[in-house]
Amino acid sequence: MEPTVKSMQKKHSIRILLKILFISIVSFQTINAETVLTLNTFSGPPLSTEDQKGLYDLIIIEGFKRVGRTVRISHLPAERSIFNANMGIDDGDFVRISGLDRLYSNLIQVPEKIIDYEFSAFTRNIDIRPEGWSSLTSYNLAIVRGWKILEKNLKDAKTLFRVKNQRLLFNMLDKGRVDLVVYSKYEGNWIIKKNRYDSIKVLEPPLAIREMFLYLNKRHKRLVPLLDQAFKNMKSDGTYGQIMAEFLEK
Repeated sequence: MEPTVKSMQKKHSIRILLKILFISIVSFQTINAETVLTLNTFSGPPLSTEDQKGLYDLIIIEGFKRVGRTVRISHLPAERSIFNANMGIDDGDFVRISGLDRLYSNLIQVPEKIIDYEFSAFTRNIDIRPEGWSSLTSYNLAIVRGWKILEKNLKDAKTLFRVKNQRLLFNMLDKGRVDLVVYSKYEGNWIIKKNRYDSIKVLEPPLAIREMFLYLNKRHKRLVPLLDQAFKNMKSDGTYGQIMAEFLEK
């Protein structure tokens, strides 16, 4: 039986509708891919959390909101976090020391800092007053693998263990397998409190205080000056201070 004109028109209309639907789905996925960026961090609670309500999360999310972008924050081990950002698997990495774009050629540093980091030594039974990195070289140390500033400055230690994450780091110290560990002062104190490591203490003063930054994969280079200005504006209009105050109050 020959197809009628009416049935042919119906089939043609269905094909057109399917084509429009396909184009709409592809367009939505393209827009979504361009809008939502995946940023990695090795930082954990309380500074970066799974619900994206940590201090760093709030600062980063607000900055990207001001340039019309939404971000998804992924928590990865430090080494893989920056590797994925550099390879373009993910879109960026935070918080990191300045100058890592010299080691990772596909990353661009956003010039305005996110925060200052206090790198501190933690111990159970060593009673010393740290005087810079070199004051720790005679001890057995542990750090989180991928923290470039620590790998560089503590390479001459008596022994230097590199572990996957902060949980393993402080567990190692708690069990007495190393003399000292080096980590962020704020996060370290939170881990001690959360896990009731009552025998662990932070040593003063910090080994170093460094500005910490956001890095983006070079495919997002046009966002770098926009984010730089957004972070500056957040500080000048009081938003940054408000985020800090509300977080610390909690």
